[in-house]
Amino acid sequence: MPGALKRRATAERDDVATDRAAGYGRGARVLSIGIASTGLVTFAYFSAASHVLDEVDYKGVSLLWSVMFLIISIIYRPVEQLLSHTISVRRAHGLRGGHPLRVPVMIQATFAALFLAVALAGGEQIRDEVFDGSAALYWVLVVGVLAYAASYFARGWLAGHERFGLYGGLVLLESVSRFLFVFAVVLGIAQGQTVVAMGIAAAPLVSLVVVPWALRSRAGRRGPDDPVTDEHPAAGDLSVRRGTGFAAAVLAIMAAEQALLNGPVVAVDATSTDAALAGFVFNVLLIARAPLQLFQAVQTSLLPHLSGLAATEGGEAFKRAIRVTVGAIGAFTAAVALGLLVLGPLAMDILFGGDFDYGRWGLVLMGIGMGFHLVAGTLNQAALARGRAKWAAGAWLACAALFLGWLALGAVGDPLLRVEVGYCVTTAVLAGALYAVDRR
Repeated sequence: MPGALKRRATAERDDVATDRAAGYGRGARVLSIGIASTGLVTFAYFSAASHVLDEVDYKGVSLLWSVMFLIISIIYRPVEQLLSHTISVRRAHGLRGGHPLRVPVMIQATFAALFLAVALAGGEQIRDEVFDGSAALYWVLVVGVLAYAASYFARGWLAGHERFGLYGGLVLLESVSRFLFVFAVVLGIAQGQTVVAMGIAAAPLVSLVVVPWALRSRAGRRGPDDPVTDEHPAAGDLSVRRGTGFAAAVLAIMAAEQALLNGPVVAVDATSTDAALAGFVFNVLLIARAPLQLFQAVQTSLLPHLSGLAATEGGEAFKRAIRVTVGAIGAFTAAVALGLLVLGPLAMDILFGGDFDYGRWGLVLMGIGMGFHLVAGTLNQAALARGRAKWAAGAWLACAALFLGWLALGAVGDPLLRVEVGYCVTTAVLAGALYAVDRR
């Protein structure tokens, strides 16, 4: 009988996990719509900015955007993922309220304070060397990065509670409010680089208006038996050691991913005598960047879903979620690779212009590498959900070092082909390493 009871309990857990899978699918679709819409509005922001600003001022706004999102991706995504993971674990154990926020708040505040200290200490150097002496762009960077601390905290809270509609609304409201600043310049209500740039700092603050709405709607749904301050050791009590360990591992992962996506541009710019080559490398890397941006919706909804399954031992459903996601990535990658094989060079010429010949097979390698990168992102979320963040971080850091070492070695004479080959091989190794972590 004990064996039969165990099998019955396992079957019941998998049934619950299947129900969660349906919710995950709906959440991923809703969030995908929100993030895709955000991407279109963001594109419109830069398109309008390029028309109302001269080339020098537009370059300053683009540089501000690049620097800011490089910083916030590394220092704030860890707490977003920490909240998403720990809240979903508690919810899987039936604890609907009272998630301990002290440690995540402390970590996020520490990251923000460290950034502020560095930014203020190096203020003059940042203004002169990064923003060509523009104090306005420097202060937009400072205010914007600090504002995104609250925005990313809210994103993690919403993702953990699987409020994906509000999550999508937050990022969409952020992009729309940012666009309104450049739209004011288009209409002639305001003018100049400073007004356009101010939208980048104001947007995360405006987007936080969804938070009170989320809290009110959540309070209205809470039943009388839902625990509000209950602490359950198996369901996400968050010590400083656990919280900082998880956040540090995710920070390392974010830094390693930025090395894969931005390292080639820096390396080529530093070593090549062709001043324009770094721009062509950046264009090629957009083949990976664009799908990764859209895949953020899947990653955001996948982590709380997998965390809940791991906490309740929904083993078969956990594996099925991974299989379905990887299968969809495989089909998408095959379509992209085929499209690049047939139309890749022509499409790159049309989209980016310039007097440069993009190699057909090199573009195909980038498409395949993009697929491995997406698979690695999926397996990374599985590792975080199962509490294997430090192993995942080790895999990412090792592969980032491998990639940068390959670029420095110069084994392939053509710098662009060197990036394409290195990216494809490195992401394949990374996906394999994270698969091994998942199979531990």
